[in-house]
Amino acid sequence: MRIIPAIDIINGKCVRLSKGDYTTKIIYNENPLEVAKMFQNHGIQHLHLVDLDGAKASHIVNYKVLETIASKTKLTIDFGGGLKSDNDLRIAFESGANQITGGSIAVKKPEIFIRWLQKFGADKIILGADVNNEKIAIGGWLEESDKELLPFIQNYVNEGVSCVICTDISKDGMLQGPSFNLYKKILKEFSNVKLIASGGISTYNELPKLAKMGCEGTIIGKAIYEHKISMKQIENYILNN
Repeated sequence: MRIIPAIDIINGKCVRLSKGDYTTKIIYNENPLEVAKMFQNHGIQHLHLVDLDGAKASHIVNYKVLETIASKTKLTIDFGGGLKSDNDLRIAFESGANQITGGSIAVKKPEIFIRWLQKFGADKIILGADVNNEKIAIGGWLEESDKELLPFIQNYVNEGVSCVICTDISKDGMLQGPSFNLYKKILKEFSNVKLIASGGISTYNELPKLAKMGCEGTIIGKAIYEHKISMKQIENYILNN
């Protein structure tokens, strides 16, 4: 299972929110590149970079941060937040994103998301399925849609999606453990999907549990920044798995 640390960006700074609430913002580092380099130094190869300003503004905002991290590290970057148009996508890839995650766009403008999938392929385009009570949430989680989680994933699996990041918003940033039951349900339904678990990771012991369930990756945010899981533990996990 891949370990994928998250860097969330507001005003060019590395922050974390609780349950996607912008008023709960904590700034962990003024310099996201410093954080990305620290991850790389501990054997991390992948990064989940989220443009929270972009998610709110509905267009890419913090592409300069992406460009800096992509040009000054060897991390494989999955970038999301505010990607709503072909131009946003172009900027993201030109700025160094290896993959992008589309969530709101897949709900509001499925024809655009499907076109991206067909043009760039399932290795480049990840489906973001962020949920609250198993309903898809969009717009930086500020809005709940009427889309049910499993039919939403099924629809895009039919279109060729192979990788899904699923975040349980009620767990995100709360350090109370991930949604094991939710991930079990998804993996039972879609055995061929590469599922990346996100939200609520709080202890090292949860990592092997998610791996055993069949998650292809897990995104870790606050647990790293609050030192609930040490970089040494992550380094050892990567070396031994």
